[in-house]
Amino acid sequence: MRVHQIMARNVISIAPEADMAEAASLMVRHHISGLPVVDGRHALVGILSESDFLRRSEIGTQRKRARWLELILGAGEAAENYVHERGCKVAEIMTAAPITVDEQVTLAEVVEIMERNNIKRVPVVQDGKLAGIVTRSDLMQAAASLAGRVADPTTDDERIRAQVVEEIENKDWCPSGLNVIVKDGILHLSGTIFEEPCRTAAIVAAENVKGVVKVHDHLRRFGSVYGLVSERSPEDEEWAQVD
Repeated sequence: MRVHQIMARNVISIAPEADMAEAASLMVRHHISGLPVVDGRHALVGILSESDFLRRSEIGTQRKRARWLELILGAGEAAENYVHERGCKVAEIMTAAPITVDEQVTLAEVVEIMERNNIKRVPVVQDGKLAGIVTRSDLMQAAASLAGRVADPTTDDERIRAQVVEEIENKDWCPSGLNVIVKDGILHLSGTIFEEPCRTAAIVAAENVKGVVKVHDHLRRFGSVYGLVSERSPEDEEWAQVD
């Protein structure tokens, strides 16, 4: 399988000049651990992750090093740490020039990149612009959905997936981090929704595409209480109880 077959589209992103607090709020609100940073042309310029918020002066977790150690490390590294711990703009704390892949890269290559660089997500760039993102959870979902099946979906599966994504991704109710996997006409929908009607709309949109045999719902609900995301969709919850 290749990246474009499982990557999440409609990716939530942020501008490099945005405020750090805005970025943190966006990540918490959408329950995501990584945030691509794009410029006005939608070109990827960096990525922000949970680890970028670990060493912050606001919460007293900035590095405390002896003066002699800072002298050994050099002024450059000390200056970089200072900016990262106290910077107020996304551009000041993001990881610039992140590792990326294009849509045709195989999943085996993506896994190798993740393991070699100890990263949890890889942005997908096509024609210089952000096209999607692949995370470890996407790979896990693909493995769970296609376990025991032939590795590569058919050409018809590719058509079905493209039509479902096209039908859903530009709608106001499109799930955040929409991910669509199709094999033998059996479709798996995943992502995050904010209201239950969004779940129904996404399922109906998928069911209306010619060739779809069945739709499995893995959409998580972003709860209004405490801002928590439910662990499973109703279908996944039912299967968990059976297991």
